[in-house]
Amino acid sequence: MTREDDMKASAEAEAEEADSPQVKLRCLLLAQGYNAILRFGRMFRIADDDGSRTLNMEELTEAINNFGIDFSEVEIAEVFNAMDEDGTGSVNYDEFLNKLRPEMNEDRVAVVEEAFAVLDESGDGVVTLEDVKDKYDASGHPSVLSGDATEDDILTKFLGRFEGATKEDGTVTKEEFLDYYSGISKSIDEDEYFIEVIKKCWKL
Repeated sequence: MTREDDMKASAEAEAEEADSPQVKLRCLLLAQGYNAILRFGRMFRIADDDGSRTLNMEELTEAINNFGIDFSEVEIAEVFNAMDEDGTGSVNYDEFLNKLRPEMNEDRVAVVEEAFAVLDESGDGVVTLEDVKDKYDASGHPSVLSGDATEDDILTKFLGRFEGATKEDGTVTKEEFLDYYSGISKSIDEDEYFIEVIKKCWKL
């Protein structure tokens, strides 16, 4: 099994023991892979036609159903109400995703942000798929190091994940970058190893 497979199995088991619908939702998303939270967030960003950066109960329900997550109306309402702290009937979806994303400590966030900054040479907060292709080194990926995949396998899979999530606008934001790497972070216990993986992948 790969690290991602282990993470999926662990997340599914953790969902059974979750002490809140919010934690259960996070676990069930992670059970679908490293990039599940990235894809979940992308659905909201694409649907935000008016640029309000907000999410209502109907949109959350639709997203959860589209992901095939078996949540009751009560559980969805509990998740939404926990996020809607001011009771307006809408929540900022970036804040929502920040709370949903698996926590990374400061050192892990710092190295991921450093990697993003290398890609985002213009400093405008977005990178294109071509930027990623030119600068990503797959040799340090856990699956390559363990012999479960080749560098070409990982590069193709990695780019495919971002392409599948960003084909609407051809860009990757820093939030999406963090969403993706939060899933990988969840599967790696050792801080030093995680940081080493990111630095080698992005030639930092």
